[in-house]
Amino acid sequence: MAAPKVELRGLHIAFAGEDGPFDVIQDLSLQVASGQFVAFVGTSGSGKTTLLRSVNGLLQPAAGEILIDGEPVRGPGPSRAFVFQRDCLLPWRNVLDNVTLSLRLRGVSRVARTAAGMDLIRLVGLRGFEHHFPHQLSGGMRQRVNLARALAADPDVLLMDEPFAALDAQTREVMQLELLRIWLRTRKTVLFVTHQIDEAVYLSDRVLVLSARPARIREDIEVPFPRSRALSLKRSPEFAVLADRVWSLIESDVMSALQGGETADDR
Repeated sequence: MAAPKVELRGLHIAFAGEDGPFDVIQDLSLQVASGQFVAFVGTSGSGKTTLLRSVNGLLQPAAGEILIDGEPVRGPGPSRAFVFQRDCLLPWRNVLDNVTLSLRLRGVSRVARTAAGMDLIRLVGLRGFEHHFPHQLSGGMRQRVNLARALAADPDVLLMDEPFAALDAQTREVMQLELLRIWLRTRKTVLFVTHQIDEAVYLSDRVLVLSARPARIREDIEVPFPRSRALSLKRSPEFAVLADRVWSLIESDVMSALQGGETADDR
């Protein structure tokens, strides 16, 4: 069998608190094959974002190991790109310049980076908007630019932290469909964090359900629906059964957090 693209071995991450360090992730191990789309769900504060940041090399674990293609992660690197909830586009740069920023920083010639940027702009469905500025775009369009900018770095692994959370419900549905279209073209390995169970089930090959803090993998659920997937899949009985199964695994954690007045952002 091929070696995993991403592997976590006994990952343990802790943060400093007023009463001393507290565990966020404890003894978490998993393997993700090349080209897989894996979604993480769990209650707020369960460590989903922390997990992505550690894979990106922004956080060093207290114990355990993170490997990309068998090589230990020691810090951020070109093999990974991060797509945040907010687009973080540079307002003084147009779409093309935002998309190709990483190429410019790497010294790629203007002709080459323009050609690559235009290909990506077409891929995300923004042809004709390459000279628009962020303030001239809708939220969904800005997230398309955000995704194109991440893809411009040609990463092996795409880390997506609730990228559609700030969008309205209709735009979010469209962006899910668009993300699947783009993923089918690029076949990047994707680690995707979301609070929306239907989004996790619709997009992914596997849904990893995390326990409340300290996070462990409560269950690794394979999504059986074939590719490609229409939005109408969400209205099928089979989809509802699987989504309900995921909810049943986190329901008690969510209720406990609400009853305890938990308001902290997800780490």
